[in-house]
Amino acid sequence: MIKIFSTDKVRELDKYTIQNEPISSVDLVERAATIFTSEFCRRYTKQTRIIVFAGQGNNGADALAVARMLTDAGYRVETYLFNPTMRLSDDCEQNKQRLLGMEKIEFTEVVDDFVPPELDERDIVIDGLFGSGLNRPLTGGFAAMVKYINQSDATIVSIDIPSGLFGEDNRKNDPESIIRANLTLTFGFPKLAFLLPENAEYVGEWKVLDILLHPDIIANTPTQFTQITEEDVAAVFQPRKRFSHKGTFGHALLIAGSRGKMGATLLSARACLRSGAGLLTVHIPQRGEQILQTAFPEAMVDLDPNQEHFTFVSDIKPYSAIGIGPGLGKHADSAKALEHLLQATDKPLVLDADALNLIAANKDLLKRIPPRSILTPHPKEFDRIAGESKNSYERLMKAQAFATEHQVCIILKGAYTATCTATGNVYFNSCGNPGMATAGSGDVLTGIILGLLAQGFEPETAAVAGVFLHGTAGDLAAVYRSEESMIASDITDMIGKAFKQIK
Repeated sequence: MIKIFSTDKVRELDKYTIQNEPISSVDLVERAATIFTSEFCRRYTKQTRIIVFAGQGNNGADALAVARMLTDAGYRVETYLFNPTMRLSDDCEQNKQRLLGMEKIEFTEVVDDFVPPELDERDIVIDGLFGSGLNRPLTGGFAAMVKYINQSDATIVSIDIPSGLFGEDNRKNDPESIIRANLTLTFGFPKLAFLLPENAEYVGEWKVLDILLHPDIIANTPTQFTQITEEDVAAVFQPRKRFSHKGTFGHALLIAGSRGKMGATLLSARACLRSGAGLLTVHIPQRGEQILQTAFPEAMVDLDPNQEHFTFVSDIKPYSAIGIGPGLGKHADSAKALEHLLQATDKPLVLDADALNLIAANKDLLKRIPPRSILTPHPKEFDRIAGESKNSYERLMKAQAFATEHQVCIILKGAYTATCTATGNVYFNSCGNPGMATAGSGDVLTGIILGLLAQGFEPETAAVAGVFLHGTAGDLAAVYRSEESMIASDITDMIGKAFKQIK
């Protein structure tokens, strides 16, 4: 797992590394700048003009060190150090002197008046004005400088974090005073802000650079936020034993479908068995029997008394896991049947789609959801349950609190799907692609998680691993079909290959 630390925690990690490696602060800057410069040189040729904008603090120190290293590597570099208060951090001052000690440098220290360089599409701006310690919006000359850079056609590469962006909560920030980077090369760990959609226009593409902070402090510093890797998920899936049989891997019940929405049922059912459930029974309205039996003979069918929607399921005892929602519809009869189901079972459920919409329409049902159940809302579905949010940071905080209050898992779907657990931990997914924003993709995810639950996976594990498996299958589908032409069944078809890749 990749830990995601708050910006104040990162300062503690830096301090511990300096004291216990030991390494001087300026040498840690040198290490970070060396790694940044290596990545930069790998991406950009010497045919471009580099304009470095450095601030007064340690982000500016990084920028000045990068300017020196790029100059030494043969790049044409113009450096502007903004020092309106005539007070630089110690590391920034040392790197200023090191840069001034070089021959043939283009260096300007800006104290008051500033005539900015003309920037065009052939130029690359390296943004080192402000780092992750910023906690109030930029104003005055710095805000004007940010706006000038953003209005140019130059490529913008930010050091660690785009200047003006806060590392976590940007609700009180000024969006006009934040650098809009094309690329952000960040040190050590992702910033929480990078994983939230409203910040994508500022962060651009981003990559984490390992600057070798002390492993002991990383291991011993707690955080509620982590990003899941393939290694984490690979450890979850164990080889099947030779004498296993279908009964070994659980019996799932999927309650789904209504008139005109049997496709969602099929997608979810296929994904459930593709994910390893030994047996699957699908409870559907009578009208869907021929469709399901013909299109998916591997599933058993349990028919509802009603022709067109869910009204009743008689016996849930034989099943090891239950999922409900894909294509269910929002009929009043279905709402009553869902309420009865919630009262009748103490097993963790997977609740998706219309099951969530029915709960949103009757908030009293929230109290009846069995502990450790898994809810899989997209943002608007979650807002209907928990109330509107101003942005995705606020929504994430609500989801985290909601999961702990109700002792459930909330899978908040999106580019970096966040699984919020009953313990308060949040796990961000690291795979998937925009092609998965297609009708039925969520139904596939529900089926995958149901299949894992049926096999006996703990709900938290089933949620986190299911999201990763879904994303990996989507990435494989994009290779074969392209993001533009993907449909949900392509994701289902790739679940088997995703298992192989992860293992």
